[in-house]
Amino acid sequence: MSPLDPTSRPDSTDSDRAAVIDTVGAPGLSDSLAGAFDPVRLRAERLSRVRAAMAAAGLAAVVLFDPNNQRYATGSRNMFGYFLRNSTRYIYVPLSGPVILFEYPGSAHTSTWLETIDENRVSKVVWSAVNQRDGDTARPFAVDIADLVRAAGHGRRVGLDRCSHLHALALEAEGLEVVDCQQDLLHARRLKSRDEIACLALSCAASESAVAAVERAIRPGVRETDLFATLYHETIAQGGEFIETRLLTAGPRTNPWFQEASDRRVRPGELVCLDTDTIGCNGYYSDFSRTFFCGPGRPSGAQRSLYRMAWEQVQHNTALLRPGLSYRELAERAWPIPERVYDRRYPSIIHGVGLHGETPLVAHKGDFDAYSSDGVLEPGMVVSVESYIGEPGAPDGVKLEDEVLITETGAALISRYPYDDTLLERMI
Repeated sequence: MSPLDPTSRPDSTDSDRAAVIDTVGAPGLSDSLAGAFDPVRLRAERLSRVRAAMAAAGLAAVVLFDPNNQRYATGSRNMFGYFLRNSTRYIYVPLSGPVILFEYPGSAHTSTWLETIDENRVSKVVWSAVNQRDGDTARPFAVDIADLVRAAGHGRRVGLDRCSHLHALALEAEGLEVVDCQQDLLHARRLKSRDEIACLALSCAASESAVAAVERAIRPGVRETDLFATLYHETIAQGGEFIETRLLTAGPRTNPWFQEASDRRVRPGELVCLDTDTIGCNGYYSDFSRTFFCGPGRPSGAQRSLYRMAWEQVQHNTALLRPGLSYRELAERAWPIPERVYDRRYPSIIHGVGLHGETPLVAHKGDFDAYSSDGVLEPGMVVSVESYIGEPGAPDGVKLEDEVLITETGAALISRYPYDDTLLERMI
């Protein structure tokens, strides 16, 4: 499957996909939403949303260290994994005026072609932490930013998404008011444009190809790490970037969830669970989960029961999704989790999807006040609907999850990978 063809899907029949959609009561994405996208328009709309969020928060500028926010605001990407752990590259975005990239030495050419980047300078904080020089570099960093903020004339309130506290203190010493802008940016990112939706559909289609490769590779004797390597290989081959987790397990390692792929070999009659958790094509997240049966033979009644509960939870909660539904109402109306599997419930009913797992996160009714905030679903949100069903002390667990778009009237499936017929017994 070509990563440039978002309408392609892994091996399955049209009737398979239609059956899944009809049961949920939500159609899949139309061709107009799942087709090509305009990268220049995509970047312009995202930068506009960042600046609208800045205006709403009264920010004169933001300094972005988080590679996800850098990418959202400008489309700039450089050694992504490296800068997730080493905050030495930053982008200055004023309320209006030139956007300036403070780049890692020798790599400006990776981003200066972008129409969103007006100027490049070398970062003032490169290697400072590893050389125990954070204290020495904080003031030169702050002087640069303070000079830019004063020259722009939009005020002195500056947002930082993440940085060393030394940098924040140095900016304050230069007369700036420093605030955390991460929540403002995530709020701005909650609604997806048509181009973003197309990117999400493209990314999900690529992940579906990777999951299909895993399903074909499941057999007695294969190791969990072999299957994870298959998933990763196909993800990269389809234009994806990296997988955030190693959630691919089999047999007794499916319960409890959140165990990582190991060298354990799959045995006949076991379940194999996976979660894609993929930073995929064009940097957009693909997040759906499936559980498969390793033959020969047929699943046990207990395995089918677990699968049926997980499937029902996803279908019930997806059918609730519509614009205007409050997060608390969703938690109150969500599929009632049986008491015997309640303790191992998945932490969320839904969570947002964009460049990674994003806003909103809606927890179950009993956890809502601890983990969620009030809000409402809006057209343009993309969310993943989660389920994990596992009973303490039992040998198996089932993980299922679908990715959906909140539309003007309800929800539309983005993930279209068929469910496992042997576990669901074609009751759908």
